Amino acid sequence: MTQEHLARLDAPGRLAIGQPIAIVDIGSNSVRLVVYEGLSRAPTPIFNDKYLCGLGRGVSITGRLPADAVDKALTALRRFRVLCRTMDVGEIHVLATAAARDAENGKAFLNEAEEAIGAPIQLLSGKREAELTSLGIVSGIWNADGVVGDLGGGSLELNDVRGAKIGKGASLPLGGLALMDMSGRSLKKAAKIVRDEIADVKDLAKLNGRSFYAVGGTWRALAKLHMHQRNYPLNVMHNYVIPAADAADFAALVERVQADALVSIEVVSSARRPLLAYGAIVLEEIIRRAKPRDVVVSALGVREGLLYERLSAEEAASDPLIAAASDLNILRSRSPRHGEELYAWTSAFMASTHLEEGADERRLRHAACLLADIGWRAHPDYRGEQSLNIIANAAFIGIDHPGRAFLALAASYRHVGPDGDVSPQIRPLLTARMIDRAHILGAAMRVAYVVSAAMAGTLPRTPMLCERDKIVLMLPADLAPLASDRLANRVRQVAKLLGREASIRIA
Repeated sequence: MTQEHLARLDAPGRLAIGQPIAIVDIGSNSVRLVVYEGLSRAPTPIFNDKYLCGLGRGVSITGRLPADAVDKALTALRRFRVLCRTMDVGEIHVLATAAARDAENGKAFLNEAEEAIGAPIQLLSGKREAELTSLGIVSGIWNADGVVGDLGGGSLELNDVRGAKIGKGASLPLGGLALMDMSGRSLKKAAKIVRDEIADVKDLAKLNGRSFYAVGGTWRALAKLHMHQRNYPLNVMHNYVIPAADAADFAALVERVQADALVSIEVVSSARRPLLAYGAIVLEEIIRRAKPRDVVVSALGVREGLLYERLSAEEAASDPLIAAASDLNILRSRSPRHGEELYAWTSAFMASTHLEEGADERRLRHAACLLADIGWRAHPDYRGEQSLNIIANAAFIGIDHPGRAFLALAASYRHVGPDGDVSPQIRPLLTARMIDRAHILGAAMRVAYVVSAAMAGTLPRTPMLCERDKIVLMLPADLAPLASDRLANRVRQVAKLLGREASIRIA
């Protein structure tokens, strides 16, 4: 029996895409293990663990990895080795970055580390690290356009990215731990070091008016703090956007105020807090010098870049949002083929209404159709709420927060109807146009599910189209008994949203 068959028998909630893939990242501040379900366009972690070892602590001063940090790292790697064996991991990729690269005892440490983890270790150069981080952004942010900054404990990698094209990259010794050591814990000296180091970075000269993609644990911690201070309605870090001026002001606040005095500081681990001010200094100086439009936080980086690099050209070019929605459709819907039929059915309907629909809107509608049935196992009274919560908090990539909110609302309206009072917390993330489209799509899907019973094969035979001043649902003669009051009411809901009359026509 193949591994794919075993996956289906042992874990029906898992995709049959081969054995899990593990990536171990030996960084200057943390040593982390992430195990992914398999190699795919939208990789999903099934296990995530880390130790804050502080390998880079003092390296810029002493030139050596601290003995206690080495011991912690080796202990972590031995544990990771056992965990990978427990999870039947097929491949283990181990990466090491700035601390091991810069320390004079780095090579000796890597020899011990290879023995501890039981796998070869790739020691990444600064440029290679910048390349992989940029590929991680290409993988997880649709049509990225800006400069990627990956702030670790020992270094800062910068690289330009436009769509799938990435630059050559640069590496600077501005990681949080390195900056703390070089400045003697003086924030004033740290700011001067940062100014001097980034003064001539060519990629930053290209950033004006574009996005700065912030990667790394310290910047994610800053963003998490910012998110909680705003009482932000989503608790999703990936693709969280902060306008540049707001990000600069917040960074200045973090530099000025003692970390433990900051509002909502409890959401940041105590081990991460000492580095917040140094991460804020780097971010504020980049914004001041390069004038980006906004700061976009990415949960994806080197690890996901490595996975993306291993995809075929066809897979790499595919849409990560549609891939992720397709995966959930396969795992959670009653009839996965129905999702694609629903997309084709709503495409014909939208075209007949002559409502303007851009490429991004069609893309979101496609994903919404694939996700429309993922809440069916819940009690009928809570399907809308459960669908909204799953989608709002799912590990999607390739989508911004307004798009995520649109998908969640459309799925919820599909269950509760367009008049339902759905999540007033996330509606402010959307424009009036997006809310209107979520209403229309949700109402149309309510018609489709009554007609098709969520099964494939019926929707291609029962188009719903706009004909002048009417919305007409067409039923072939053998499906005429479906023309109930319930179905007529749902067609009327759609027609009302479009200012039309409703009709059911028996062919």
